[in-house]
Amino acid sequence: MLTSSYRLILKEKRTVRINKYIASCGVTSRRKADDLIQAGKVAVNGAIMREPGYDVQPGDEVLCEGRKISLEVGKTYILLNKPVGYVTTTSDDKNRPTVLDLIQDEDRRIFPVGRLDYNTSGLLILTNDGDVANKLMHPSKELDKTYRAVISGILTRGKIARLEKGVDIGGFRTSPAKVEVLKHNRNSTVVDITIHEGKNHQVRRMFKAIDAPVQTLERIKIGELVIGRLAVGGYRKLGPGEVEYLKSI
Repeated sequence: MLTSSYRLILKEKRTVRINKYIASCGVTSRRKADDLIQAGKVAVNGAIMREPGYDVQPGDEVLCEGRKISLEVGKTYILLNKPVGYVTTTSDDKNRPTVLDLIQDEDRRIFPVGRLDYNTSGLLILTNDGDVANKLMHPSKELDKTYRAVISGILTRGKIARLEKGVDIGGFRTSPAKVEVLKHNRNSTVVDITIHEGKNHQVRRMFKAIDAPVQTLERIKIGELVIGRLAVGGYRKLGPGEVEYLKSI
């Protein structure tokens, strides 16, 4: 059932494109909403809807994956320190734990924004604001992401220079990375690396390309959002300033 404020929005605008409607309901981002529509997982007024250009009318009943969805005014923004061993999805067909299993006291439906590998820990944003999620994941934003890696061996100046120029990770050449060595010994090096792309396993592939395999990897920063001293597995709601920052991206 639509809230009164959104009834007014639909009345004034008459219609809302279905992928934006799904995103605004807090189900997922607009891009992933298109995938759900094309997969036949969205129904409008009892009929499967496969037209991504459909405009939701006032009074339409929309189901997504069999669940009735409706627009809500309240938005939630959570920063999670994801542990290793959790998948960054809302469900998993292999019955592995998901990041939503870590959020115990949030009754609004939220979803993770972007990816963080199963074997990677660190900063992850969860929200029910599909518009903000879409902004964060859009390639044109080129949002900086900083990772702290422990790699095998010593990271030589030559290897650092390769990362700073960009490396080929198999059909894709990365943009120049920012690299800062924090400490090292004969067996390993602790290094912060900042990138703005989001290819699958990108940081691990970059270090592999320079023969410096990753032992552990943690994302510590996205744009201006930092993980700080948040415990592994812990989470907090974003403050007003952080929320405004996300909306301004």
